[in-house]
This record gives sequence, C-alpha cells and structure tokens, in this order.
Amino acid sequence: MQQPSVCLPLGIVIRRVPGKTRWVRHVWKAVDLLPGAGPAAWKVLREEGEAVEYHAATVTLELWRTDTEAYLSALSARVPSIGVIMSNDPDRPQVLLATASPYETQDYLDSGEELVELVPMPEGLVALIRDFVEEHHTEEAFVKRRRDRERTDRKVDGVGDARIPQLTDVYRSPTSRKAGRLH
Repeated sequence: MQQPSVCLPLGIVIRRVPGKTRWVRHVWKAVDLLPGAGPAAWKVLREEGEAVEYHAATVTLELWRTDTEAYLSALSARVPSIGVIMSNDPDRPQVLLATASPYETQDYLDSGEELVELVPMPEGLVALIRDFVEEHHTEEAFVKRRRDRERTDRKVDGVGDARIPQLTDVYRSPTSRKAGRLH
C-alpha cells in the first residue's frame, strides 16, 4: 500500500538586514533551505556586517500524493522553489509553514496576512520531489462538460425565456385583467 504522504524536516534560513527607513528597523527574508535539519530556534549561522543569517526553525515539509499536479507545476518553473510562510511580525517573524505546492503558496499570497517568500530548492530536494511525483502521479483525462441539447438562442416575440414555464402572459398589462379597475 502506498503512503498518502511523505514528511521531511526542512530547516529555514532567514536573513535579517537593517531597514532603509526609520519606520522599519529590520527586513526579514527567507533565503535558504536545509533539508533534513534538526531542531533550531534562531541559531546564528553567519554574520556579515549588519546582516545576520539565522537557522530560524525546522518545519515539516509534507508531500501528498493527491497534490502531484501542483508539484509538477513547481518543478517546471524556471527556478523550482519552496513557499515559506511566516508571521507578519516586524520584530521576529515565526516560520509557520513550508510547502512545495505553488497553489497553496498562492493562497497565502492572496490573503496578504502573512509574509511569503519563494526559496529556491536545493538539487537534492528537487530530485526527491521529482521521484515522489514519478511514483504517485496519475494523469487525469480532461472531460468536457456537455450542455443541454435545447437551443436557447431562439427568440419568440411576446414570450419570456423558453426554459422557464409561464402560467400566464408575462407581458400583459395589469389593467387588462379586470376592465375598469385602476391600481
């Protein structure tokens, strides 16, 4: 029996640089991935002047066999990337999720409530996802929906939509029902 998903610990490297305005003290950006990394909590990896790179967190990257179409889309991109979703905290954002699905990444971009970064996949991760897709992907045949055979483009004067049953003439005057009575 095939597993429904594969889980891989994925370390997220975040770079902090000074902000360019007085309103933004620091700018945070996810810059690298560490597949198979152990637990971490903002461990300093490198310092260059005022820029600091942290191993901010290790999250679980889950690959689901039902999402292989999305993974194919990610692998066919010019630069295959992992979407890293972080809280929108200006002091120190928390890593919430890492996903290989560009569709899920787009959902977080649409909401606008979190920081979303696309981080290029290392070659080993590209190979792992490609192998997963080759094992689990099945093409689904496109089936075009057929319309009803009734033609709706015909127009008959004095009659409403032919698809809606009418008990009476919808175009009659309200006064024609009872002569002499005004409404």
